[in-house]
Amino acid sequence: MGGAIYPESLIRVHTEFLNRSILGNTHSVSNSSKLSLKCADEARLAVLTHFSASSEYTVVFTANASAALKLVAEAYPFTGGSSLVIGADSHNSVHGIREFATYRSARVCYVPSTSTGGFDIPTAKNMLLRHRPRSRDLAPSLFVLTAQSNISNSKPPISITEYAASLGYHTVVDGAALAPTSIINISEYPIDAMAVSFYKMFGYPTGVGALIVKKSFLAQLKRPWFAGGNVDVVQVPGTIVTRAHHIHEQFEDGTINYLQLPAITSGLRFLSAYLPFLPLRLSSLLHYLTSSLSKLRHDSSGRPVVQILSQTPKKRLRSVGEQADTGSILSLLFFDPSGGMIPNSFIEYAATTQNISLRTGCMCNPGGAAAILGIVEEMGQLYPGVTLADFEDKMGRELGVVRISLGLASNFQDVWKVIQFATSIGQERKREALWNQWIESQRAEIGQAM
Repeated sequence: MGGAIYPESLIRVHTEFLNRSILGNTHSVSNSSKLSLKCADEARLAVLTHFSASSEYTVVFTANASAALKLVAEAYPFTGGSSLVIGADSHNSVHGIREFATYRSARVCYVPSTSTGGFDIPTAKNMLLRHRPRSRDLAPSLFVLTAQSNISNSKPPISITEYAASLGYHTVVDGAALAPTSIINISEYPIDAMAVSFYKMFGYPTGVGALIVKKSFLAQLKRPWFAGGNVDVVQVPGTIVTRAHHIHEQFEDGTINYLQLPAITSGLRFLSAYLPFLPLRLSSLLHYLTSSLSKLRHDSSGRPVVQILSQTPKKRLRSVGEQADTGSILSLLFFDPSGGMIPNSFIEYAATTQNISLRTGCMCNPGGAAAILGIVEEMGQLYPGVTLADFEDKMGRELGVVRISLGLASNFQDVWKVIQFATSIGQERKREALWNQWIESQRAEIGQAM
């Protein structure tokens, strides 16, 4: 979820390519630059093919999915009559779009999250209908769908973009969490743009994402600036600017990551070989993990060790090609023998002693976190300048969850190890020993800081 484990074969193939090739900046006509441009075009085609994008689409390479969403946000022609509709259970990179919308006096409308994340489809449709654009030309409006939540594990149907488009909205999909484990046919839906990060999909390289976007949608965006690489002629002094010929170049600021783009082509080829089988594999692993964790009890009191907060699949997959109705993560809390919450920071520390990489906190998704933690009302009472420490002090506990993420590289041994770790938290002697180690490590850190 946060970053896939990169395959050894991908690193080897890319390293061998770099060892025998000389690549240059794509903004030139030297042989090395021509090779870079050829590799970039191959990567662009590989992305379009992977997502079954028609000739209506092109690919803008960015630093990551967040940068792809920002490209849309800063250039979308919001006006005083426009609406921005987004789900509360979304990443901060989606919530950040509201800054540009608000600056241009557009309405920002949130689809509320259910108590288990995601949103209720009739509620979402009602929200879209109430705030529909009166005129797509005079007051363009935007619907941004989080295709899979990175904290609640919800997976709203992408088909809701059809309803939004029928009302006159432009539709953008945050596909960062969905793309690593799901087959997405972007041309099946009226999607104007979708953002992804490749390191989430196959681990390497970091620093490269993409906006898969309709050319007609790009043509309607108004960029607030220009830079090297996306212009043909700039009058200096003066005001005349002629943009680059290819529309995707107009949105790629400066030099693209040309040394890494060949790895995108290889990585997509690698992922495509496994993707048809991945949902079935992850469904089996997730079912075993959730059922095992749910049964754990403290040896001293018999109370549950964990509480699973994220959505779990409603159905078991039985054959290759089926798609899961949720993602493959678990967001949960650990509890002590008396039923009190164990600090997430302790769980994270204890996991590191077993070489288990967990993430704790709100996962940059405050709306989804508030929903599954049951603190939506308290979220509404926040005030300007509030810090996380202030919020936690008011709530009297650490905020956030423990997240366990399964993906391309996960196997049964990984799941078994997590279950054994959680079992040890329910064993008083082992838990107390880890707690004492954690307290000592905190004292040592304070001492070093002083």
